[in-house]
Formats: sequence, C-alpha cells, structure tokens
Amino acid sequence: MKRRTALKALGIGIGGSVVLTSGGYGVYYAVAKQDTVGKVAFDKALSIPPLAESRTSSSGARVFTLGIQSGRTRFKAGATTSTWGVNGTYLGPTIRARRGEQVEFDIRNGLDRETSLHWHGMHLPAAMDGGPHQAVPAGGTWQPRWTVDQPAATLWYHPHVHGATADHMYRGLGGLFIVDDEDTEASKLPSEYGVDDIPMIVQDRAFNGDNQFEERVPLGGSLGVIGDEVLVNGTIGPYVDVTTRLVRLRLLNGSNARLYNFGFSDDRTFSLVATDGGLLPRPWNTERLYLSPGERAEIVVAFKPGEQVELRSYPSEFGGTLGRLDGFDDRLDICRFRAAATLSDRAEIPAVLGVAPDLDGEEPVKERSFVLASDQINGRSMAMDRIDFGVREGTVEVWDVVNDNGFPHNFHVHDVQFQVLTVDDAKPEPHLRGWKDTVLLAQGRHYRLAMRFRGHTDPNTPYMYHCHLLQHEDEGMMGQFVVLGEGEKVGVVPQAHHHS
Repeated sequence: MKRRTALKALGIGIGGSVVLTSGGYGVYYAVAKQDTVGKVAFDKALSIPPLAESRTSSSGARVFTLGIQSGRTRFKAGATTSTWGVNGTYLGPTIRARRGEQVEFDIRNGLDRETSLHWHGMHLPAAMDGGPHQAVPAGGTWQPRWTVDQPAATLWYHPHVHGATADHMYRGLGGLFIVDDEDTEASKLPSEYGVDDIPMIVQDRAFNGDNQFEERVPLGGSLGVIGDEVLVNGTIGPYVDVTTRLVRLRLLNGSNARLYNFGFSDDRTFSLVATDGGLLPRPWNTERLYLSPGERAEIVVAFKPGEQVELRSYPSEFGGTLGRLDGFDDRLDICRFRAAATLSDRAEIPAVLGVAPDLDGEEPVKERSFVLASDQINGRSMAMDRIDFGVREGTVEVWDVVNDNGFPHNFHVHDVQFQVLTVDDAKPEPHLRGWKDTVLLAQGRHYRLAMRFRGHTDPNTPYMYHCHLLQHEDEGMMGQFVVLGEGEKVGVVPQAHHHS
C-alpha cells in the first residue's frame, strides 16, 4: 500500500490533528517508509539555473538585479503550481563572482509581504547579511554591497525572515552563489558550468491533488515539512546526458528538513573535493555522503562510455527510534546520468586541492558552550532585540555544540567558516575536515568548532547562529552575536531593523 493511500484510508489529513489507536498508528508507521527506486521515470532533462547577468557600475562594482516574485510553475502534468522565485517563478539564477570583486545588488520585492535574501556562507558586513534584520518590505528594494573576500566555494542565497523562513523557502526562493578564485581557475577540476560542472539544488516537496505545494508535517514527526517527491533545480525525475569522463556535482541540500545520504545506484566510489567553505586539502573517496539542510558539497564522479546510473539517497542512521516518520528510512532515486558512447577526457582530480583549515594550533581567546534542545539554544528562544554576546574582531574562539534532546538538529553560523576540531574528542570524519558553516549534530555528541572573526565590526547589527532545520529555526532555535572592534561594547539593535 502506498503511504499517501494508507494515510487517506486512516483519515489522516494535512494540517489537522488526528488521534489514532495503537493499531492505526502501527499501520501509519509501517507505511511511513518511502522507496522510489525503479519508480521514477527520469523523463525530463535537468534544468540548469542560468548564470545571473550583471552590469558594471561607475565605481567598477558588478551589479546584479534580482526580482523576487510570485508566479506559476509546471512541475508535472495537470495544473501549474503557485510558486515564488527570483528573476523567475521558481528558485533563482546562479550568482557567480570572483574573490576580490566588489558586488552590488538591486533587490526588488514584488511579493505582497516582506521577505529577505540571506547570503549563506558569505563573509560580509552584518548589515548586508540578509538575515531577519534586513527584511525587504512588500514592494520595497534593498541594495546590499560588499567585497568578496573568501576562497572559492559553493555558497547559496535564501530567505531568512524571522518566523517565516520555512514557508518562504518552501514556496521556492533560493539559488546558488559560486565564488571563484585563482586557485580554482588554475585547477584541472571539471569547470564548464552546466556541462561537466553541474549545480544540483536538491529539495523535497509534497503536492496535493491540484498540484499545489502542501506543507506536510508527518504525524509524530519532529523536523517539519517532509515531502514525498524530490526536485533537482525544480525538475522532478531529471536526467543528465554526460559527455565527459569526469563530472563535478555541486550538491546543495535545499530542503527544509530532510536529510540526504547521497550515493549511486551501483555503489560506485566518488570523490568529495569541497565542502561548505571550499576545497578540501585533498580528495576523499567514498560511497556515501550525508548532507543536512543548508550544507553543500562538491563531488567528482567518473563515468564510462554508454553507462547509466542513478544518484540516490539511502537510509540514514541519524533519525533515532521515530526517524522513519521524518524520512530517515527512505530510499529515493534523485537523478539519472546517461553517459554518451564517447566521452571527452580533459579534467582530472588533483592530489592536492586546497589549503587545510589551520585553527587547531591557535589559542582561543574564548570557549563557549551551546546546547540545542526544545527549540531553544542554552535554554533561550530567539529574541530579535536581544544580542546574546559579542566576539572580538581578529580573535579565534572555540564553540562546543551539542544536540541534547533526542531530535535531529544541525548548526549554522553566519559570517564565518569554522573548523571542526573534534567530535567527542576524536578527530572528525574526513567529510568534516574542510571549512564548514553548517554541521549535522548527531544526538549527544560534542562538536568543537574553531572560528576566526575578522573584519566587519558592528556592535549593533547582529549575525545569527541557529539550527538550519527551518521549523526549528522559526520556532526559536536561534541566537545573535556581534563582532566588536577594539574598545567597542555590545550595543543595541536599532529599532528600525526590528521586524517582528
């Protein structure tokens, strides 16, 4: 019996509450596991987000114009779906800039309510961050500007409205932001955008009978919305026609809550070459890779002429006893790769990629502890007008972060990339040894994160730290900090920035 059919038979609707007998709940639990292997048609070419156009200002800055809008998108046969997008009806263009460039944005909110665009993973002034203090009113504009000052990486942008991030993300706002630098431009890694360097924004969605998005929270689930169909760049059942031996996939978990355990249908080995903050020191070869919401990874996959293989998400070990309700037992086919009879062979995977994180030898000026539990951090819910602490510019701090309530969480810090020093006092697994800005927190384990705060001081305008499972964030699992210059003290959030 299919899950949707079984839930209907049990009288479980969407958005309402239902009391089940133990037998009824047993049936519900039994059908909560999804398996789409062999059931996806893979009959649509993967949509590749266009590169955002830009112009050069009189000051030499690159200026991007982004229009946030509502519209309708055709995902499947039948009615179109009401969606939001940036310069289109769903998702947005890929922004691409080089380290050292000045960038400016002309952002216009064409929606009937306020929203924002946060530059996830970017090192930039707090006033330009796009968090809840930089909401753009309905019909309004926002013009952030900064100098790109970090190594090459796959970053992204998405809404970050206090209390409504999950809803705005689910409707379709988001896109990639790729940073280039001299090292990556000189690298022999696959680099032709959309050909052998492919962006993949992976999201789950639930549709009702009229093809409209349903914000479907599983009965008894703990994470938020879990969809039963997977979209890649807004495409359901996509395929990619491979023309090169090596292909680089820029994977983003753009879902609100779902964890993906990526692998291929034939269990082939692939190479992880970059994480949130950029290239790893050296490739890591693996058959599986976890990505929680907000995390990115760049992997390189080798293909043989004429073969066909699927990218898949496998069951996860992190869900706990009731993890099945939140999709942790699911097996999902995501994208099919179809290799041509003849493949070009220009790229390679260098033995040495980037510079290893180097903060483990630094003496931290401060160590802090963060406990995530009950939609709170350290027993406090987010308050827009409360700055939780200040950090000193130019210093290194170590944050000890633990998930302490039995439900899955992850942890994202704005403005910085951090180094995972240890997990329960042991060396982190290879996929955690590069620069990160978002990390999955296994229940009860202590993650020691080292980060350096440089530049962009502002005692009054805060950055965020929070769980990136968006329902948890919206319900209060978030805090605020400011970066202080010499002699500065923690200030007060300006009333003009305070949107409740």
